[in-house]
Amino acid sequence: VQLVESGGGLVQTGGSLRLSCKVSGRTFSRLSMGWFRQAPGKEREFVASIGRITPSTWYGGSVKGRFTISKDNAENTVYLQMNSLEPEDTAVYFCAANSDYQDTLYYNAEYAYGDWGQGTQVTVSS
Repeated sequence: VQLVESGGGLVQTGGSLRLSCKVSGRTFSRLSMGWFRQAPGKEREFVASIGRITPSTWYGGSVKGRFTISKDNAENTVYLQMNSLEPEDTAVYFCAANSDYQDTLYYNAEYAYGDWGQGTQVTVSS
């Protein structure tokens, strides 16, 4: 399976970005997809997840109300719309696929995601 993220970049505080993650090699509709991020010197952090059957979505506390996860089964793509960005959102963002674990219970568990993308850098300037 291959996951390829895109859409990262440099944005000012208060700006917006939309990340995309294109999935190939698996039946996309059977996957629960997640976004995680890792800032320099910090552990990887759960950002958002979307279940196999939408509209089940879950968010980390620091992004709730600002970020929106969605997916397009026809395009085999999951998105992360990020609004009201803050310098604290600066990180490498990874998308990940969960094919085996129950998404309603393990949506924020890194070990539940067996496949990962290479990451895309998001930098928010103050």
